[in-house]
Amino acid sequence: MSLFLQIKPFAFQLLMPLRTSQGILRDKKGFLIHLQNEDKESGWGEVAPMKNAELNLCAAILKSLGSTPSREKLERNLATWPGSLSFGIGAALAELDSLVGHKSSQDWLKTSQSALLLPTDKSPVLFLESILKDSQIKNENLTIKWKVGNSPMEVEKKLLGEILRRLPQNAHLRLDANGGWDRKQAMDWANHLSTEPKLEWIEQPLPANDISGLEELSTKIPVALDESLLLNPVLKETWQSWQIRKPLLEGDPRVLLKELTNNVGYRVISTSFETGIGRRWIHHLAALQQKGPTPTAPGLAPGWCPDSAMFSANPESVWDAA
Repeated sequence: MSLFLQIKPFAFQLLMPLRTSQGILRDKKGFLIHLQNEDKESGWGEVAPMKNAELNLCAAILKSLGSTPSREKLERNLATWPGSLSFGIGAALAELDSLVGHKSSQDWLKTSQSALLLPTDKSPVLFLESILKDSQIKNENLTIKWKVGNSPMEVEKKLLGEILRRLPQNAHLRLDANGGWDRKQAMDWANHLSTEPKLEWIEQPLPANDISGLEELSTKIPVALDESLLLNPVLKETWQSWQIRKPLLEGDPRVLLKELTNNVGYRVISTSFETGIGRRWIHHLAALQQKGPTPTAPGLAPGWCPDSAMFSANPESVWDAA
């Protein structure tokens, strides 16, 4: 069966730069995907990798598909493509098949919860103080995520103390090192936080390929995997603790959709900064996760992307704005 494929590039700036131990993210670029079947029904997707090399590879593959690829060809190649391209095409196919969307059994789900991502270009302490002035936020089950590994350890430990002193008693804290620590540093942090009740987990404390080190560390403190799952996807089946799942980077979203529909626990849905087309999936999967056996706040990074039509829940509006 032939489909009709349209592709449109997009680009946007984050409202503030995101500094991690691996570099600085200031903007996102990618491609919007519009698939139609012979009945003119639409499926929408988004291809938004984090690295330029993958973006260029995706562009070449999309060009090679032409405007009328067969369904069989797309399905056959999904497993061999970069994860971001597999997401974009898989997402559009899933919507065509009414696995998600307005013709599905539950329409697009939406979540109102999210962890708050502290800024990395200004004082995280001052930012935290400003949001805690909002009594509604202060009384909620607040979850804060802080990117670490950007400054000397002693500086960050001092900032951590200031953050913890300001957090309400029922708040949760997530630290994300983006693989920037070595084993000695990670163990030092684990010892420092071993009795901290507000800590939910440390995300990717060691490089993605140091699985034995991550396993050892997880016996002392909660460890969530992120980059390791992208490098070694088999860990999605074997890692028993928290998994930070970034749908737009990891491949065909129908796989994760099935996991969450089957109530598999210890998954957390996280943004990789997407347009409204990808955001529909992030919200839908996050809402499913929160109905599962281990509900927790997803990582949607509210306040980091512009408030414009490109982030609308209406895919046609996103397409027109790109």
